[in-house]
Amino acid sequence: MTGLPAISDSVFGSDAMRAEKRMVAANSVLAAVAITSLKVFVGVTTGSLGILSEAAHSGLDLIAAVITLISVRLSDKPADADHQYGHEKVENFSAFIETGLLLLTCVVIVYEAVKRLFFHHVHIEPSLAAFLVLFFSMAVDFWRSRALGRIANKYDSQALQADALHFSTDIWSSGVVALGLGLVILGRRLHSQWLIDADPIAALFVAGVIVFVSSRLARRTIDALLDRGPADARNRIIAALHSVEGLLEVDRVRIRRAGNRYFADVSVGLARNVTFQRSGQVADEVTNTVYRILPNTDVVVRSVPRAAIAENIFDRVRAVATRHNLNVHDVSVQDLDGRLHVEQHLEMDEQLPLKQAHDRVTNMEDEIRGENPEIASILTHIESEPATIEPGTRVERDAQLEDRLKTIAAEFPEILDTHDIKVKQVRDRVYVSCHCTFADELPLSRVHDLSTALESRFKQEAPELFRVLIHPEPSTDNRR
Repeated sequence: MTGLPAISDSVFGSDAMRAEKRMVAANSVLAAVAITSLKVFVGVTTGSLGILSEAAHSGLDLIAAVITLISVRLSDKPADADHQYGHEKVENFSAFIETGLLLLTCVVIVYEAVKRLFFHHVHIEPSLAAFLVLFFSMAVDFWRSRALGRIANKYDSQALQADALHFSTDIWSSGVVALGLGLVILGRRLHSQWLIDADPIAALFVAGVIVFVSSRLARRTIDALLDRGPADARNRIIAALHSVEGLLEVDRVRIRRAGNRYFADVSVGLARNVTFQRSGQVADEVTNTVYRILPNTDVVVRSVPRAAIAENIFDRVRAVATRHNLNVHDVSVQDLDGRLHVEQHLEMDEQLPLKQAHDRVTNMEDEIRGENPEIASILTHIESEPATIEPGTRVERDAQLEDRLKTIAAEFPEILDTHDIKVKQVRDRVYVSCHCTFADELPLSRVHDLSTALESRFKQEAPELFRVLIHPEPSTDNRR
């Protein structure tokens, strides 16, 4: 029914955001190329499975960094005819691909580590270059994980968050590999076989780190792809919506995420006699409430008409008329021997044929009786609703007529004053309007009865009057 202004106009869709995300992703790709190349070279020259596993890990990080760069470029594209919700899901899909690549790496590393531990021992030649590459890799990973994390948190980018998480764990895994190589050197000096086997053990530890990181990433990625809502957000939104004035119930709240954006579908119950304009105002309040809890959210609000608990017979009658897109007024209900009798006035298009108008009224009356069995009869006075502007002429002031009308108004003690009497002539019909002053505390029902009685007396005294309009005013109104 309604939604927030386009997010593309905010900071989340700005050119600055796109430039920052792409720059940090591109820098990550360049760093991954350098580190992977160095690790492959040192791993081959030393024969260290730990370094080779790290090289494989960095190689997949390179692929992941490239995928991330592509995904952030695609995800920033605006919605189009084929992707009405935008392209943000590309980030979630790229994270899913990264998870698969990481798990595949774990299988290869574990297989090779077990083979070297139990079936085929490989001679390791640790070198100074190996340690330098590992320490350099740790420094670079620290730099780019910080850079990626900062931009990821700033723009809530899942793809950049995945990369930042990868590279932060790379620091620890590289440190473990360096420790493993150090233990190999120590084992040779001490002639300790279990220390010499520290390299494949370090590789298994790296695989464990990858599995741990992958499981966290996989869970978040699958949640996003399967449209799992953010934790506790739905309950907080429902609780907050109960404070929105005019809501009878919160029927449904559904939330899905795509990239760094949320889409919320909210269905709320409103009193069925609420006007369309008021329902739009309530929908705006609901939207703002959701936005306060989940910023950067595209909200769609659907209002459902509901019968209020405190609804009386008048409300129920008007509700049925509103459902038929009809406007009733002057509804009166009489209780005769425990059975209700309803009288009402109904406005319909003046161009409508009588048969068609009568059929619509009959259907409405049948529905009112069906929903309210206590109603014994309904009598509807059908009025024509003007749809054309009639040309008229102003009649010169008739002092004699004004005096006659004021004399009639003086018959009613509760009418304090009658003024601003105007006469108009439209075709052959005479229209009269006037302002009447009443006491401030007089109930509106009594004001209506007095106005109706005064109208009848005016027409009785001046039969030439076709229509009389009386505007009631409180005695404290000083606009005269």
